[in-house]
Amino acid sequence: MNNTDWFSKETISGGLTRIYEPYVHKFFRANMYHVVGQDADLVIDFGMGLANLRSELHIPPGKPVLAVATHVHVDHAGSFHEFETRLGHEAEAAAFARMPDADTLADYFRTQPEALTKAPPMGTTPETYMMSPAPLTTILAENDIVDIGNARYKILHLPGHSPGSIGLLDEKTGTFFSGDAIYEGGLVDDLPGCDVEAYKTTMERMLQLDVRTVYGGHGAALGKTRLQEIAKAYLASKGL
Repeated sequence: MNNTDWFSKETISGGLTRIYEPYVHKFFRANMYHVVGQDADLVIDFGMGLANLRSELHIPPGKPVLAVATHVHVDHAGSFHEFETRLGHEAEAAAFARMPDADTLADYFRTQPEALTKAPPMGTTPETYMMSPAPLTTILAENDIVDIGNARYKILHLPGHSPGSIGLLDEKTGTFFSGDAIYEGGLVDDLPGCDVEAYKTTMERMLQLDVRTVYGGHGAALGKTRLQEIAKAYLASKGL
């Protein structure tokens, strides 16, 4: 299999593409997003790193690229190291620099039956899989702004799924990249590093967000009503 065949792409609009890895186990089949900006391109999340992601984005030579990882888990930070300018939350800065299994959960991927349905371009097997360190060049915190010229994204710290989980919200258009804080599908709060109490606070915050379209770390896009349904269901499952 060549590099191009490894990825599937969905053009959402003229400036936004969703990318995913169809041959990766569903649990680890995360969304990656490429936003074409006026002054810089924005890439959000980086899959498993089993093929070269950057070469598939066809970014013009010399154009700045801002690479933002919503969190350090194995299915979101695999190709993070391919990008020169790397942004992530301060709570996971040390983990990005070393990519230890305890934080990335790469060991969980290695032990999954049928983790891959086809051999990736780099020839990696689940048993030999390793993540490349990707030290942050810019540390993000709540209310920081990522500006690409024609869009500005406010950073929201949304812990629970992981300590440094973040979302990016364009307050002008209501476009919200939520990472694994919320998405269509069963939310995960029982792995190492998860914090149910923090997740409940994040879900309460979700109910207050003024959003129009939510692009999650997994699954299809959501509207505001569906986001609120998921948040309310999560809180109800915890007795709230």
